[in-house]
Amino acid sequence: MYKKFLYLIPSLIFSNAIAQKADFKNYTQKIGGSAQVYDMVAIPAGEYTMGSPKTEKNRRDDEGPQHKVKIEPFWIGRYEVIWDIYDLYAFKNMEKEMALRHPDPEKSVAKTDASTRPSPPYVDMSFGMGRAGYPAINMTQYAAIHFCKWLYEKTGIFYRLPTEAEWEYACRAGSTTAYSFGDDASKLGEYAWFTKNSDASYKKIGQKKPNAWGLYDMHGNVMEWTLDQYIPDYYAKKPKGEAFAPVTELYPTSARGGSWDDEPDNLRSAARTPSKPEWKVLDPQLPKSEWWMTSASFVGFRLVRPVKVPSPEEIKAYYNPTLIEDY
Repeated sequence: MYKKFLYLIPSLIFSNAIAQKADFKNYTQKIGGSAQVYDMVAIPAGEYTMGSPKTEKNRRDDEGPQHKVKIEPFWIGRYEVIWDIYDLYAFKNMEKEMALRHPDPEKSVAKTDASTRPSPPYVDMSFGMGRAGYPAINMTQYAAIHFCKWLYEKTGIFYRLPTEAEWEYACRAGSTTAYSFGDDASKLGEYAWFTKNSDASYKKIGQKKPNAWGLYDMHGNVMEWTLDQYIPDYYAKKPKGEAFAPVTELYPTSARGGSWDDEPDNLRSAARTPSKPEWKVLDPQLPKSEWWMTSASFVGFRLVRPVKVPSPEEIKAYYNPTLIEDY
């Protein structure tokens, strides 16, 4: 039996809810019942050219044709989500233990008692490369969405994964070059962890230079899940006004940014990476885990919060993807 997930989120991204523009500034999200916080950066609305020109070095066909995309304002995580936060979600006992050390007047643990959580991993999913202060890795896109749901239950604030368009817009930070800092790949080591300097493992967040909008590790360290189905020729077929490619198949979905295990061309702002079944090859379970990708120690995620808040019905649809069977 083969499982796949159908994400029913047709109009979620750009709801007609009124934007609270007065509060549109950088902020720090406290993770209730713990000492953890997550920094959010305000990204202004704008229009940019998505994809890469045919003249860009190491450019791939799935990065074109270039096209104009309008982006609504949103917040995005300054850093990738780290294990210190993700473990509170993944392990209920850890959330409760931390709550005893950091009492929360809003009883945040009680709010998340019924949260759907990952099955226990059969090995340490950091594979000994480091945990405290390191980006969480090896989770499925499905698990990343349920993390967003857990955080919503704790905070009452709607968080989700970025669309491919939002991710590239945030990564570029107004640039039109191969990387957010320019076209010269020899400078990549100042901004990113990749094959040349990673010593074959990921690193703690925020050690390299940020892009012009103050976002760290948009190039390298770990690639990041987006909201989209990966469709190689989607830019050519993209229906007018469609904000993203809804997920209807388990594979492939789209990850961005490249990783510690990638060559420089995979770290370019326009580079796209499709997920693969091989990312679960080490998983001994049958069927394979819905929560963990045991051979994807190069994949993590960061959060987005749209300024325009979706309706309760839209939020429910996003956080409750329908499980369907495929034989």
